[in-house]
Amino acid sequence: MTNPLPSAQTAPLRVAGHFGELMQGRLGSDGPVVLISLPCPALWVEIGSTGDDTLLGPRRVRALCAALGLAVPEALPPIRALMPQGGGAGSSTAALVALARWLGFSGAVEDLARACVAAEGASDPLMLPRAERLLFAPRDGRVVADLPALPAFEVIGGFFGPGQRTRAEDQAFPDITDLVGQWAALADLPAMAALTTQSARRTLVLRGPSDDPTAHLARDLGALGWMIAHTGSARGLIFAPGTVPVGAQAALTAAGLTGVIRFQGGGA
Repeated sequence: MTNPLPSAQTAPLRVAGHFGELMQGRLGSDGPVVLISLPCPALWVEIGSTGDDTLLGPRRVRALCAALGLAVPEALPPIRALMPQGGGAGSSTAALVALARWLGFSGAVEDLARACVAAEGASDPLMLPRAERLLFAPRDGRVVADLPALPAFEVIGGFFGPGQRTRAEDQAFPDITDLVGQWAALADLPAMAALTTQSARRTLVLRGPSDDPTAHLARDLGALGWMIAHTGSARGLIFAPGTVPVGAQAALTAAGLTGVIRFQGGGA
């Protein structure tokens, strides 16, 4: 039996996305790709009354269901994403997680992470609580290490340039072993922001684009640091809570960023 579609009175099943990564790279020059995700409550995928039929194709649906032991639905429910595809905000993983829950999966989140990898070759840790406190291997769908709680901060950001889909075979990321070691002993928000900036800068040097405006925006607006989607177009500036300057949104828009959002991160 397939699940009934949600009625107009039913609250949509919603899965929050993320906004790029606080850090991403390889553990050693030949080691696995790892990341620290930046959960974003301002962006989500939901199953409701309207949807986009391009989010999930039949191959990924079948692979997800096979990995979780679920029956393949005769038809997909409407799935809507608030983030652009290829933006580095987790639209495809969030759609898979939402579909699994709509189909009735209530098992271990670790199994769901591995099923998402089976479906698309890589996964964001959107099914895991407090993903910003985890070092996660997206090609394996596993937690590599627990990390300390983060200080409260605020992000304003948007999307710069064309989207870029994650490819599981893509290993072209810088070595961040030293940054991960420093992250495990974070002292305060400026230290965190400095490490996110280093990680983002290393990736842009290796992967481009060369005209990325995020570093200049951070300098001009007095941000503590900045971050990016290491695969995708999300770009964000990091501030202490309540210190985003007036005019920041206009400055990001003038620099070519679209879909500007502002949200809180870290804290208890």
